[in-house]
Amino acid sequence: MTHGHEVLEMMQGHSYSENSLLEAIIAEFGPEERFYTCSADNLTAQGLIDFLKERGKFMPMEEGFTVDTSRVCHNE
Repeated sequence: MTHGHEVLEMMQGHSYSENSLLEAIIAEFGPEERFYTCSADNLTAQGLIDFLKERGKFMPMEEGFTVDTSRVCHNE
């Protein structure tokens, strides 16, 4: 199981659409990988994207979005 922070770190400096982020997560961590955060666990890649979006962790960009580093907690 992978912590969601690893996905947020992967996103830094890159812009994504939801589809391209899903593809990048699967390419990096594999299609069967599950993720956990400070307040959720056993999330699929799509579940993690939905969770992070609901929590306001993404920052809009001209094309797509990236991680909003000011909204990332630093708990492990």
